[in-house]
Amino acid sequence: MAKSKRRGDGEGHIRQRADGRWEARLSLGYAGGRRRCKSVFGRIQAEALEKLDTEKAKLRAGLPVTTEPQSLAAFLERWLAETLATRAKPRSLDSFSTIARLHITPVIGRVRLDKLTPQHVAGLLNARRSLAPQTRVNILTVLKSALAEALRWNLVARNVATLVDAPRIPRPQVRALDTDGARKLLQAAQGHRFEAIIALAVMLGMRRGEILGLRWADVSFEERTLHVHQAVQRIGRTVQATEVKTDRSRRTLALPDNVIRTLRLRRAQQAQERLLAGGQWQDQDLVFTGPNGAPLEPVTLNRSYKALLKTAGLPVATRFHDLRHSAASLLLAQGVHARVIMELLGHSSISVTMNTYGHIMPAALREAASTMDAILAAEK
Repeated sequence: MAKSKRRGDGEGHIRQRADGRWEARLSLGYAGGRRRCKSVFGRIQAEALEKLDTEKAKLRAGLPVTTEPQSLAAFLERWLAETLATRAKPRSLDSFSTIARLHITPVIGRVRLDKLTPQHVAGLLNARRSLAPQTRVNILTVLKSALAEALRWNLVARNVATLVDAPRIPRPQVRALDTDGARKLLQAAQGHRFEAIIALAVMLGMRRGEILGLRWADVSFEERTLHVHQAVQRIGRTVQATEVKTDRSRRTLALPDNVIRTLRLRRAQQAQERLLAGGQWQDQDLVFTGPNGAPLEPVTLNRSYKALLKTAGLPVATRFHDLRHSAASLLLAQGVHARVIMELLGHSSISVTMNTYGHIMPAALREAASTMDAILAAEK
C-alpha cells in the first residue's frame, strides 16, 4: 500500500508510490479553473524532498516551473536561446544551433524530453551514419550538454546521452610540408598580397583565424613580437572578430626576421589600399583585410592559398591548417623541445603537442641517444 506524508501548507506533499519510488508534488495554484502541480521523483524519500526543495527555490526566484510535458525540440530551442547564448562563444553557439536544427530535431525532436531513452540517441546516430565521425560526435556532444542542463533543472531523471558510446574517430594523419616544400611555398608567396599570412603560418604556426584577427596594435616592430588576442571567423552570414580558441591561445610570439620583413611590406600595401578605398575604408586596425578594410573572408584567403600551392608545385590538397603542422614538424625535427612548441602553438597542454606530433619524435630520440654516446665517450 502506498504511504503518504502531509507537510505544512506551502511545503508540498510527498508519498511513496506502489512501485517503491517517492513522489513529491508542489502546488502551483490554479490556471483555467484547474489546479496545477509539479511532481518530482526519487528512489528514496530524501532524494524526492531534495528535488522538491529545488522546485520551490525556483518558484521563489520567479523561475518557470514546467508542468506540461515538452518535446526535445522545444527544450533545445529554449536551452540554446536562454542558456547557451549567455555563456558560449558565438562560433560555438552557431555550431550547436546548426547541429540541433539540421540533425537532432528532424530525427528525434518530437520525442518527449522526459521519455527520451538511450535507444533514441543511438538511433539518431545510426540515422546520421553517413556523416563524418566527427560530426556524429558533435551531435552527441550537443545532446550531452543540453541534457546535463535538463538534469540540473529536474526535467529528466538521467542524462541518457552519457549512456551512448561516441563514434570512433580515426586519428587524423598529420600532413606537413618538409623543409623543401616550405621554402617553395614561401618563395611562391614573395610579393603576393598574402605573403605575410603564409610567413606567419609556416614560421610561427598561427591558426588561420588568429592570423586574420591580428591587429597592428598587437605587433611591435621595436620589440620584435606580436600578441595573439583575437581571431576572425565566419559565423553564420557574417565575418567577425571572436575570442581565441582557448586561454592558452593568448600568447606572445617572437618574430623572425623574415616575418618582420613581410609585415612591413604588408603595412605599405595596406596604406595604398586605404588610399584607393578613400571614404569607403573601414578602419578596424586589422593587418589583413578586404579591399575596404573589412575583415578578410576566409574563403578569399583559401582561394589565393590554393593558387600559391599550385605555383609552388605542391599538392593542392594541402590544407592551410597543415602549415601549422609544418611549423611544428620542422622545429621538432631540429630538436626544439616539445614544451617550446606547445607555447608557440598555444596548445592547452603538453599532451596535445605530444599526441599530435609524437610520430616525429623517434628521430629526435635517436639524436638524443647519439648525443649521450658522444658525451659519455668524451668523458672516458
